[in-house]
Amino acid sequence: MRRMGTTRRGVFTATGAIALGAVLAGCGDGPGSGKESGRSGAATAAEQASVARAEKRIRAAAVRTSLELLGGYEHVIRAHPATAAGLSPLRDAVRAHAKALVPAGGQSLALGRSRATDAGGALRDLAAAERRAADAHLAALLEAPPELARLLASIAAAGAAHAYLLTELAKENSS
Repeated sequence: MRRMGTTRRGVFTATGAIALGAVLAGCGDGPGSGKESGRSGAATAAEQASVARAEKRIRAAAVRTSLELLGGYEHVIRAHPATAAGLSPLRDAVRAHAKALVPAGGQSLALGRSRATDAGGALRDLAAAERRAADAHLAALLEAPPELARLLASIAAAGAAHAYLLTELAKENSS
């Protein structure tokens, strides 16, 4: 007798079909597909300039967010040296993210301050800062050009993982 109702196999099949349909629909007549709609070169140049301005604005905001987060790591490590071993790899990853986002000129580090007096509280504050940074990077995805969107998505995912690790580290330091 065959089982009636929704099965895992049915759900996976439907999900795969929807994903395949979305991918195939995305391969249509977008810009650069060879089918020009008669737009002038000036309109295309204006669009490119607009995209470049938007990317510069989004990138500057993302750099600022990452550098503030990096400053928070530096502050917690200085205030609570016992946390340095656990925080150093995460801080180095945040530094690499900021470096990937920053244009050639660079920006200065903004030190974030934790109001917590104990290491566990400082780590919880840092985890909250990581979540806020990840949320900010995710929000920027809506306007970002594709290449920058991929970078921001990767950094946001890393930030979410860092927030989890910092929460666990805070639990260890509290006990």
